[in-house]
Amino acid sequence: MKIQSCVQLCQLVLLFVSSSMLLLVIPMANADSDDLPTPVAGLSYGFYEKSCHKAENTVKHIMKDFLESNVSQAAGVIRLFFHDCFVQGCDGSVLINDTQGEQPSIPNQTLRASALDVIEQIKAKLESMCPNTVSCADVLALAAREAIRQAGGPRFEIPTGRRDSLNFSNSTIVLQNLPAPFFNLSQLLSSFNSKGLNTTDLVTLSGAHTVGLAHCSSFSNRLRPTVDPRFNKKFANSLIQSCPNSSINVATGMDILTPNKFDNKYFRDLVNGMVLFDSDASLLNDSQTQAIVQDFADDNNVFRSNFTISFIKMSMIQVLTGNKGNIRKVCSVLNSNSSSTATTIDSYIPAEFDAPLSYASI
Repeated sequence: MKIQSCVQLCQLVLLFVSSSMLLLVIPMANADSDDLPTPVAGLSYGFYEKSCHKAENTVKHIMKDFLESNVSQAAGVIRLFFHDCFVQGCDGSVLINDTQGEQPSIPNQTLRASALDVIEQIKAKLESMCPNTVSCADVLALAAREAIRQAGGPRFEIPTGRRDSLNFSNSTIVLQNLPAPFFNLSQLLSSFNSKGLNTTDLVTLSGAHTVGLAHCSSFSNRLRPTVDPRFNKKFANSLIQSCPNSSINVATGMDILTPNKFDNKYFRDLVNGMVLFDSDASLLNDSQTQAIVQDFADDNNVFRSNFTISFIKMSMIQVLTGNKGNIRKVCSVLNSNSSSTATTIDSYIPAEFDAPLSYASI
């Protein structure tokens, strides 16, 4: 009996140890809520649970319908959120459609009209359900989170409770705050550090280039007058054929391996010299960033878990909460404006072949 009990006990111990080791070595594809960044003051996970408990589900369903027929639209929503957060914080100011606002600035001239439209659709639906409750800033944050999720990226919670801006920035401020595709590593680090984001965040958030498009003018400086030696030669030749001269400005996928899937393939492209922007290629110019790139290229789960953390950190840049902002009724118009001076964003988007030099990415 004693021998049998000992055998059984040993088996249980081995089972426990094996299970524990399994839990240790298998990376989690989706971040546990206990591991997520602590919300800044005024934000919380599940902020609308009582005031508008169907808010997040509503965003999810409208985004699902929006992306079902064309998942490439996800990139437009993610980019819209990034352009909002890096200019006076995640306050929905980029959504304001005013001739003196952020949308006419050069970096924002290729923001997708469809991305702006879906934010307005979500906001209108939420206003009908829970009037004056869910901010446009939160609508955009939740929509970007859903765009990542529905494009195959990580599933995670995001803190809400943002308020909308009472004003907007001008074109000069936009240019000063948005990192450009021609930035070198030092400029990128300076830009991200100024927003409270570190080196890992820079590399991680650059991984959003796994979806989306870029126009020839945003990387033509790497093709002419000489080809950037960091390019894979075959890849560079294919780009030269797609963009034979400066007058042609077609759109090219930023991730050639899986252009419509949110995964780590962008980092594999990067390691193999097949990324478009100077800013992307520069991530290999430093041993620290290069090591992070390689880690992400090797393991999609490592990228996913890091992206979750960095994205949530970005979503809390200079947020307005409580009485520091308001809740706009219509995202494109300030509440104080009884009649807007705005024109449609389409009037600011250049024709396909006339996108602004260096900022023509969508």
